[in-house]
Amino acid sequence: RTRPGTRATRGGVGVDSDMSGEPAAGDNGRATTGLVMCGGEGSRLRPAIGDTEKPLVNVDGEPMVDRVIDALQASSLTTVAAAVSPATPETAAHLGETAGVDCIQTDGAGYVADLSAALTRLRTPTVTVAADLPLVTAAHIDRAVAAAGTDSLTVCVPASLTDALGVSADTTSTHDGTPVVPTGLNVVGDGAEQTRVWRDERLAFNVNRPADRRAVEAWLDTD
Repeated sequence: RTRPGTRATRGGVGVDSDMSGEPAAGDNGRATTGLVMCGGEGSRLRPAIGDTEKPLVNVDGEPMVDRVIDALQASSLTTVAAAVSPATPETAAHLGETAGVDCIQTDGAGYVADLSAALTRLRTPTVTVAADLPLVTAAHIDRAVAAAGTDSLTVCVPASLTDALGVSADTTSTHDGTPVVPTGLNVVGDGAEQTRVWRDERLAFNVNRPADRRAVEAWLDTD
């Protein structure tokens, strides 16, 4: 799947949780809600994981989605939701037993469509994190919240960093003349659209392919 580098269109159907009636954001207008995107099929990782749903694949002995949830709950955000789909029923069941997580059922029509559907049930600005970003931390999330304010924000890493770490990069763009890779950490707001490039190894590890999983495990072994 691809991850949008611009603000998602707020529309769509097929969700069963509604938090849109809550206050728009914190007193300073910053994001107070986090959304984990975990409805993809994970077909590129399938050769290494069999029938295991991608969000439930272990990294360092813990499901990737749990690592992301832990980071969100340890951050300044006050609400955490997860977008699931018909492709991830076991993930939905797992998260249904996780305290403090609101599950939003989407149609599984693709990353952008599912994100748009989920956003209709959430207050903005909203921090969005891909479930396959297992090394994201609360500090990363709070930094993104502060940088975005009421705007939309796409966090990228230099393409040279993913190359050096041996991590795949299916989507690349150029920012200020530098090739960059979206990390899967974003803020969807109602203002302008910003891009920030952070040279942070933890944000470079999107686990999309078997080699990515091997790379992150090797990095953790040496960290």
